[in-house]
Amino acid sequence: MIDYSPFWNTLKKSNESTYTLINKYHISSATIDKLRKNKSMNTTTLNDLCRILNCRLEEIAQYIPSDTDQPL
Repeated sequence: MIDYSPFWNTLKKSNESTYTLINKYHISSATIDKLRKNKSMNTTTLNDLCRILNCRLEEIAQYIPSDTDQPL
C-alpha cells in the first residue's frame, strides 16, 4: 500500500498549505482528497508536489506492505 502520511508532515514543515496548493499551484481538491485517503495518483502529480514542496519523493509517499494488496 502506498501511504501518503509523509506528505502531511512535509506540508506542515513547508510554507505551503492545502489552500495554497489548490489556489496558487492549481492542485485539485480531488488530489488533496486522494492524499488524505491514500488513493492512487499519477507520477506527474507526485512530481509536481515534490517540485512545489522542494522535497524528495520519500517525503511525500512510502510503501507499506499490506495483506489487502491485490495479488500479483
